[in-house]
Formats: sequence, C-alpha cells, structure tokens
Amino acid sequence: MASELPSPMTGTIKEVLAQPGQQIAPGQELFIVEAMKMELPVEAETGGTVAEVLVRAGDRVEQGQPLLRLA
Repeated sequence: MASELPSPMTGTIKEVLAQPGQQIAPGQELFIVEAMKMELPVEAETGGTVAEVLVRAGDRVEQGQPLLRLA
C-alpha cells in the first residue's frame, strides 16, 4: 500500500536525504525543511521503499504538501 509523507510546515526544502528505491526505517531523516530561520528534520513515520521523491532542494512547500511516496 502506497503512502505519502507530508511536510510538517510551510517552508523551503533545504536538503533532500532520500532517493527513489532507497529502503527507509521509521524515524530516519529524509528532508530538512527551513522556515523562519529554523531547520526542521522531517523523519519517516513508517518504513518502506521510496517510490518517488516529489520535491527538490530549494523548492517552497506548504504544510501538508506531499514530499515523497512510499511503495
């Protein structure tokens, strides 16, 4: 069952740590989102395989916007 990882807040993607095909574990850092001069690591809620990364470093994202899809 595919699932999506949403952005926890509005901001800018500073770093993408996930790649398609990568196996991830719960709690693993996948993105760094920057907002209001703070950096927030975005962690995997569940384990699985990254099916698709939907954003790139420098992209502006809204709270709740999907960042990646898990297979």
